[in-house]
Amino acid sequence: MDEQPTKPPAGLPENAFRELKDGEKYVPTIPDEKGVPEVTRRSIVIGLGMAVFFSAAVAYLTLKLGQGLEAAIPIAILAIGFSQLFRRKSTLLENVNIVVLGATSGIIVGGSVFVMPAIYILGIEEHSSFFQIFVVPLLGAVLGVLFLIPFRRYFVAQMHGKLPFPEATATTEVLVAGEKGGSQAMVLVQSMIIGGVYDALVAVRAWAENFTTEAVGFLSPLTHKVKAVFALNTTAAIAGLGYLIGVRYAAMILAGSLLSCFVIVPIFAHLGQFMVVPIQPGDPLLACQSAVDIFDNYARKIGIGAIFAAGIISIIRMLPIIGQAFGKAFGEMFRKRDPGAAQVEAPRVDRDISMKTVVLMMLGIAAILWFYIRFSVLPDVGSPNAVTTVSVVMIYLVSFLFAAVSAWAIAMISVTPISGMTLTTLLLSAIVLTRLGLKGELGMLAMLLIGGVVCTALSMTGSLVTQFKMGYWLGSTPRIIQWGNILASIVSAVVVTAVILLFDQVYGFENRDLLPAPQPNAMAEVARSVMQSANVPWFLYGIGAAIAVLIEMLGVSALAVALGMYIPIEYNSPIICGALVAHFVKKSGGKANEKLGQARYDRGLLVSSGLIAGGAMVGVLAALLRWLEAQTGAHVVPDLGNVGPFGNWLGLGTFVALCGYMYWDSRRAKVGG
Repeated sequence: MDEQPTKPPAGLPENAFRELKDGEKYVPTIPDEKGVPEVTRRSIVIGLGMAVFFSAAVAYLTLKLGQGLEAAIPIAILAIGFSQLFRRKSTLLENVNIVVLGATSGIIVGGSVFVMPAIYILGIEEHSSFFQIFVVPLLGAVLGVLFLIPFRRYFVAQMHGKLPFPEATATTEVLVAGEKGGSQAMVLVQSMIIGGVYDALVAVRAWAENFTTEAVGFLSPLTHKVKAVFALNTTAAIAGLGYLIGVRYAAMILAGSLLSCFVIVPIFAHLGQFMVVPIQPGDPLLACQSAVDIFDNYARKIGIGAIFAAGIISIIRMLPIIGQAFGKAFGEMFRKRDPGAAQVEAPRVDRDISMKTVVLMMLGIAAILWFYIRFSVLPDVGSPNAVTTVSVVMIYLVSFLFAAVSAWAIAMISVTPISGMTLTTLLLSAIVLTRLGLKGELGMLAMLLIGGVVCTALSMTGSLVTQFKMGYWLGSTPRIIQWGNILASIVSAVVVTAVILLFDQVYGFENRDLLPAPQPNAMAEVARSVMQSANVPWFLYGIGAAIAVLIEMLGVSALAVALGMYIPIEYNSPIICGALVAHFVKKSGGKANEKLGQARYDRGLLVSSGLIAGGAMVGVLAALLRWLEAQTGAHVVPDLGNVGPFGNWLGLGTFVALCGYMYWDSRRAKVGG
């Protein structure tokens, strides 16, 4: 399998990023006739190894912050670095295959971690199992592959040069610049070690994990009377994430947090002085609630309404694209062929899984979902056949409808509103299922299963469109990319499910201080309010929706602000710090030497990605060690307990030093170095 390859041409063709002229054809870096190894033993082993490693890391990061890590770029860099270890360097297409297999980590994490922990938050885990948490996102991932296949040519060929594909562009450039891969991989590994050691010190409480103004004495009137509290998480993983997100998007997220913590919470706190009854049945009096309680009970629910409205706005904007994509897909499926004409096989670089296989697999997954939901989830409810059929139909309709939305968003801005679209799915399914008489714990479980499949399908379509474009530019076989995602999804689903169960055992998803899990908590809140308490806070949701509409009218991303409103401020404030580091690094070359600034910024991408990966893996390791402590009674992880006022300020100081390191190391880059 590892035969000596034909040497490919260097670099991307001149017309890789521009629209094609009439009659012009794009020829990829590795043309169709070149015999270059694509799927080899090494690419499978390294790719699946990356899937395992990044599945655990990204799952931790997402549960902690609600923001995942796009693993494609770090995987591309590591793939190039690993290729130096072999007798011959890996080919360009082998490295594409490694990226394809490894990047499924973020896909499965998006579906599993956004939804499935809500089962534990709601306390209905007795109706669930390892198999359920594993199979739901796996089936969603496969559906995502199948749904996007009919759209592939539209996005990568017909829209060539019209859609920017930021993530695909960055990853492709890394792969093409593979000759520099060894040194780039060393930068990544070095920062992984630093990030891991740093977050290990946080894990043993060498300083406070969260700097907070509540521990600053002279700010007591502001924090306790006005109940306006600022906090900042000091971990390396989150600081590195800010560098990748950028100032514009990070500022929008922080704006949402500031709106919640410095406007909404103080307003509710002030009104509490005049209220003698609770706002909602079962709530304590508003005057008796802390700033954290007000944020959880009211500001976050307003944020849910904003996320929901932002998702709807995204879908409305995408309706013309959805219509075009549907037309292309159905035209491909039902196009009449001349029976007398010779059947010519498509070129290698244009071969998909056959449409017949796609349809048969869709029917097979529908049957699996129907029998699983009918006989494992809803065996004892009234009209189980009807409820199950409606559930499966909803999964297919919503997933297919939103598939183009997710893919288009990634192709345009590398950000897709999966949270908003999944919340939309949950609310729609809740309304439909309650009309069919399904409520209580089984109703909530059915909602989450629908949401889990849809969420993973959308996560897959968003990532897969990036891989399709990379393959189109470089000359990979689309069919190999499609089967690769299906294979790696099995491995990633096992790892992510294990991480979810581990974190539930160690921290418990009900403990938001240690494990915020913002998306699952939002999903659980919607499910509980509709299916269990029948006390849906429509007024708070409505306020959030109105805020989202107003923000969108101002030309700002409503989804980014809405996520900031929902996620605690300590996880959003460090993001802007990392983003500012990226901004100043890129500007450090000045107008006279923009290439130097870009080179420094590119090195910073490696440094920040390493900090994220190292910090996230230490988080998973710390959870595993604490689980072993609980099982054996042994004391493995030391606890320095430095969380008082000194630890609070020390945490802030070390975080500033970490940002300084990112800036310093990034500036070590040289043009062409």
